[in-house]
Amino acid sequence: MTIRTTTLSALLAAAALAACNSGDDQATASGNDASTSAPRQTLAITARTDFTPGTSYGAAGAYEQLTGTISGEVDPKDPKNAIIQDVALAPVNARGMVEYKADFVMLKPKDMSKAGGVLRYDAPNRGNILTMVNPTTTPSDAVYLERGYVLLYSAWQGDVPKSSAQRLTVSVPMAKNRDGSSITGPYRAELVPSTATPVMTLPGGVFNGTMMPYAPVSLDNTQPGYALTRRVNETDPRETIPATDWKFANCDTASNAFPGTPDPAKVCLKGGFDPKYLYELVYVAKDPLVMGVGLAALRDTVSFFRNKAADAQGTPNPVAGGIVNTIGQGTSQSGNAMKTFLHLGFNQALDGGKVFDGIYAHVAARQTNVNTRFAVPGGGGGLRTDHTAFGQTAPRGLDKDYVDDLTGRKGGVMTRCAASNTCPKFFLGLSGTEFWQLQGSPALTDAYGLRDLAQPDNVRIYYYAGTQHGGNGGVSSIVYSPSTDVYPRGTVAHHTDTFRALFIDLEDWVTKNIAPPASQVPSIANGTLVRPEDLKFPAMRGLTWAVNGTQTAIPDFTYLARYNNFPLLDFGPQYIPQDESGIATQLPPANTGKTYAIMVPKVDAATGLPMAGIHAVEVQAPLGTSIEFNYVATPGIIDTSNLTGSYIPFHRTEAARLAAGDARPSLESMYGTQAGYVTAVTKAANGLVAQRFLLQRDADRLIQQASAAAVLP
Repeated sequence: MTIRTTTLSALLAAAALAACNSGDDQATASGNDASTSAPRQTLAITARTDFTPGTSYGAAGAYEQLTGTISGEVDPKDPKNAIIQDVALAPVNARGMVEYKADFVMLKPKDMSKAGGVLRYDAPNRGNILTMVNPTTTPSDAVYLERGYVLLYSAWQGDVPKSSAQRLTVSVPMAKNRDGSSITGPYRAELVPSTATPVMTLPGGVFNGTMMPYAPVSLDNTQPGYALTRRVNETDPRETIPATDWKFANCDTASNAFPGTPDPAKVCLKGGFDPKYLYELVYVAKDPLVMGVGLAALRDTVSFFRNKAADAQGTPNPVAGGIVNTIGQGTSQSGNAMKTFLHLGFNQALDGGKVFDGIYAHVAARQTNVNTRFAVPGGGGGLRTDHTAFGQTAPRGLDKDYVDDLTGRKGGVMTRCAASNTCPKFFLGLSGTEFWQLQGSPALTDAYGLRDLAQPDNVRIYYYAGTQHGGNGGVSSIVYSPSTDVYPRGTVAHHTDTFRALFIDLEDWVTKNIAPPASQVPSIANGTLVRPEDLKFPAMRGLTWAVNGTQTAIPDFTYLARYNNFPLLDFGPQYIPQDESGIATQLPPANTGKTYAIMVPKVDAATGLPMAGIHAVEVQAPLGTSIEFNYVATPGIIDTSNLTGSYIPFHRTEAARLAAGDARPSLESMYGTQAGYVTAVTKAANGLVAQRFLLQRDADRLIQQASAAAVLP
């Protein structure tokens, strides 16, 4: 799609002319102020290749992929950077600037005069590009290229190791005391072994395990501030493991048994780590990274590609003049990071304008811990761990005037951008997992769960009914391992197609001011958002699922009302909870005894599927019940399965349903025949297209798949 052709062509011509200038004129053209005190950026493109060679995407034509780095400076004296924890303790160069260097990957039309004017930034998740557009495997992704998007993936997380060429990293400085000595402080790691092992690698955790660890001040674990504990369930009392039984060491071979070889990045345990336990390590760490510089790097990188003609050395911006609007997106951990980016004021560019005109935080209920001393941006919130980690204290409420009734703190995610007039159009997407495991409902209700929150005019919130945190859904995605999960793992309902349509809706809102569909969320007011103990599911009985080729009985469904709670935590007096910033001195954090209410979506009494939210085709024309949680099957462990749901199919015939005592309808009673099922899918798909929750190309594919499926005679 080509838009604003004259404007873009003129801008490109101006950019080309500017890139040919030199001296003081070049400094002005590059967008780096002629003053030597302004932060500088340097672009290095290390590879340029054709993207899907031989393929042309509508009016945008052929695409190319650029790989490179952008090196930049952050002025520690600029008030826009003052919120960065420890920025005043970061080393500076001869110009008094803090430095960073970020990897990036870009997809762009080879002919930028054919670009559509939109730069879409997708935040990497722990350095990984989760949302790389791939029309070869996902043909519907071509919609972004046909619309002429420039797609940018650029690093923001400073503790990601360069473990593979595909991982995007950003180098951020290490904070030091004024005299150059190491800064030290308490640090906590949660170690969750999946199998028996003699040694575990720091920093540990289900989600953060592959990041670069903070080294202990000393390998002597008998010093004050060092402790290793274990417990079966998170709420169980901690059992202290004697210092004589564990060491900072590697003992991964029989010839290198406990106490092993000293190693600051590993923990060796006498007798080994047992997967039935949750281990918690507290120690005194040194040399914290100034992790918040990654947010400034993101701010300035997007601003460079959006606004500048060339870098400080005259290297042309490859998309100069071709960007009119910017939309940022993050999924899960990186979606939380985009909310943190907005909350901490980084959507205000250094020139005072907006960085992003639109932001989509997808399956992102919380914020990301990226701006404390000894920050842990890779932490999550799933299985048995991270329930009390960083990322829990910043406001869930979006409105600038949000008040946390539990603490009396004032201010929401939009407070700073409202003050600087830089708030973007904002989408928040929630799967069912966000309600059950990631404490999503406080984004919708007051702290006590008594009333719905009014959302700002620039915000839409969409609940993808009956879905889990990730995955592409479909019956073929369901896996049943009775020793791991009580019920078949996964949900047939998914949000992949919904996200694609909503992203186009956000683009239309940003570029054309076409209002998107209204928010689709469960609410207290209409009775579709309820307390977990008030939820009731229909009887689901007498079903089987194939396990290694053998039909295996699925246990009759029993609702246990398990969910992750949301306690008010105290990390100590130097921690700034409302900003997820400062210095944590209380580890593990103290539980204040106060708890935010957790509410969950109400389900339909007949099908067990959620009543509110966006009902994808798999919910409107279901083959079974997609449940937004599952239970751990390991004896003794009381928890929900990690970021996954469950699926219990309907009985095929009415006779089988009645014989089993299943309260849900059978496929036969719902659809009659295969043709009836296809009719139901067609109606659902066409309705979603009309509501702008599904693209026509995806509707056509789903109808075709239904026609090919052997659901009924």
